[in-house]
Amino acid sequence: MTEAAGVQTNEVERRRWNDAYWSTVWPRREQLTNAVTEILLEHLRLQVGERVLDVGSGGGLTSIEAGRLVGATGSVLGADISEALVDLSRHRVEERGVINVDFVVADVQHDRFERAPFDVAMSQFGVMFFDEPAVAFRNILNHVTAGGRLGFACWQPIDRNAWHIGNAIGPYLPSPPTLAPGKSSTSPFSLDDPVRTAGLLESVGWSEVICTTYEKTVVVERDAIVDDDQPSFMGVSDVDLEKARASLERHLAGLRRIDGRFDAPIAFQIVTASRPRT
Repeated sequence: MTEAAGVQTNEVERRRWNDAYWSTVWPRREQLTNAVTEILLEHLRLQVGERVLDVGSGGGLTSIEAGRLVGATGSVLGADISEALVDLSRHRVEERGVINVDFVVADVQHDRFERAPFDVAMSQFGVMFFDEPAVAFRNILNHVTAGGRLGFACWQPIDRNAWHIGNAIGPYLPSPPTLAPGKSSTSPFSLDDPVRTAGLLESVGWSEVICTTYEKTVVVERDAIVDDDQPSFMGVSDVDLEKARASLERHLAGLRRIDGRFDAPIAFQIVTASRPRT
């Protein structure tokens, strides 16, 4: 893997995903995100022997499952901006004895991978955090062989995702910062508009873009949704913290089950595309 000379991208996301607090709590969120893995992989139709790039590979579980599908003659390279999550992923493949899946710390917005081209680029909630999304999806395109495939999961709008605490504490969050020229906002919901997302992909060369929407309810523990420090981490001030937490508790009460766990309604979409053969 090589990095574009002099390029420092996604500074906000680099800090966030390498923050000791956030990288520690993230694996708990896999109770939510892993609920879409089977559906994502069905859309990708991975074949034995294929080479796969997993963009924003997180804790590596989706990469590992993709590695099982492509078999010993195939391979998966997971790339993530978080050093801690890459370490976790490497531990998981070692623990499971997986030999066809590797991980690297990288920002796929600009970094280049010597193992290219790949037959497939995939992502499970990892592509919404590019501050230059057109640049990122063009870079991904350039790493996929002619006729190769792209498939990723991203969230539908926040108001369809009752699990997200922004629905409860939104009024107490700071206004987003002013963006530098050429930059886009990054958030879990930055690709929530399927029409805009399709236009973005087509503008950089992807074709046959299809967006398929899904809704389901996942039963999770509380820490899959929130933990005590998260409102402060998201920017709620000390002045508003008590009110924000009260609003959050009211919101969670509507999701709480009799057994103490929570029903988390999730609304997501699977976006697929291909690189033209010519």
